[in-house]
Amino acid sequence: MGRQEQPRAQVFVSDNHHRRLDRRVNRIQGKLPDPMARALGRIRTPSATWIRAPVGLLLVLGGIFSFLPVLGVWMLPLGLVLLAYDIPPLKAPIGRAMVWGERRWREWKRRRRSNA
Repeated sequence: MGRQEQPRAQVFVSDNHHRRLDRRVNRIQGKLPDPMARALGRIRTPSATWIRAPVGLLLVLGGIFSFLPVLGVWMLPLGLVLLAYDIPPLKAPIGRAMVWGERRWREWKRRRRSNA
């Protein structure tokens, strides 16, 4: 008895979630200063799993303890995005959250411009 393969539909859905996550992170990476964009690009490569997972976990923990002076809430979403690359069940909710956040950001900027 050999290894069972995943149903094709399940692979396709997971692939869509990965592409959505990649598109959103690419957009954010394009807006970062060059040194930060390069660092994010390196940590997103498949061979960087050994560094990406611990860094993501540390960022999530830092975000949880954001009440401490050095740590901040910004660490939590960044850590979750990095973990989503290595934990497939996180890809869909993190991708949706990024789309939602981007829409809210655009709405807020549009309202701000119209009120100014």
